[in-house]
Amino acid sequence: MNRDTLLRHKLLNAAQTLVLIVGMALVLALSARLLFGPGVTLWVFGWVALLMWLAPRLSPAMILRLYGARPLDRQSAPGLFNILEDLARRAQLPHVPKLYYVPTALLNAFAVGHREQAAIAVTDGLMRHLTPRELRGVLAHEISHVRNNDMWVMGLSDTVSRLTQMLSWFGQFLILFNLPLLMLSGAAISWTGLLLLVFAPQISALLQLALSRTREFDADLEAARLTGDPEGLAMALQKLEQVQGGWLERVLAPGRGNPEPSLLRTHPPTDERVRRLLELRQGGTRPEAVPPLRDSFVTRQPMVTRAPRRHLSGLWY
Repeated sequence: MNRDTLLRHKLLNAAQTLVLIVGMALVLALSARLLFGPGVTLWVFGWVALLMWLAPRLSPAMILRLYGARPLDRQSAPGLFNILEDLARRAQLPHVPKLYYVPTALLNAFAVGHREQAAIAVTDGLMRHLTPRELRGVLAHEISHVRNNDMWVMGLSDTVSRLTQMLSWFGQFLILFNLPLLMLSGAAISWTGLLLLVFAPQISALLQLALSRTREFDADLEAARLTGDPEGLAMALQKLEQVQGGWLERVLAPGRGNPEPSLLRTHPPTDERVRRLLELRQGGTRPEAVPPLRDSFVTRQPMVTRAPRRHLSGLWY
């Protein structure tokens, strides 16, 4: 694997992460200062610190129950467990994340928790469609999120973004409520401050989305380092892109891709992720072979065909 390219991408992602987090913090600080003055700004950041201290104490099992996930044991999925334990050892995690199964046809995997207490969930669709090599790439990606504490980073950004939204709503309400009095008294209105309060949530949300894309890129790179096989994850990403689209869309509009503007995506475009991964390939080296899983768990289960169900909370199962 090309170590120089990997290091260059890692340094760039780290710099982007720092800039984006600082940018979100500045937007929140300016919003608080405009409304309450400099003293209250410290209280706002105190609340952020308290919430981030409490967040890791939520049990991953409690979160996964919202998805209808159930734990897998070694007896039912020995192949997956072997891959997960090997990746956790390579990533130098203090504990091997627990493995969960989500009964949905959607092809997905996600991690919850933190380095000391993490869990990784894989869906029925993912286990049925991916090869062992591709599954290892996906699990390595999720292990990388755990290793990098990305769930905590994204939780921090989400907390900052929500507080910015609340301050914006509160500020706009105060201004609209007091606008007649301000106009009658002839008091000067800071239109710059008003515009900042109106657009602060949008700015914060765009920064949060950019941060999410940066962390996804970094998890891809870390996964390639853990497995020594960037092509395995690249193949998995291409398969996910192909399978997730409906068959009618693939027939009538092949190559249409994601219609959302790149600024509004939580994940980078698949083509860009694949391109960066394939840049890490080094000629003349063969990837480590992944033995057949021979996991009987999925074959014993009836194939899940239902689509995810959406809720007001945004959770599906």
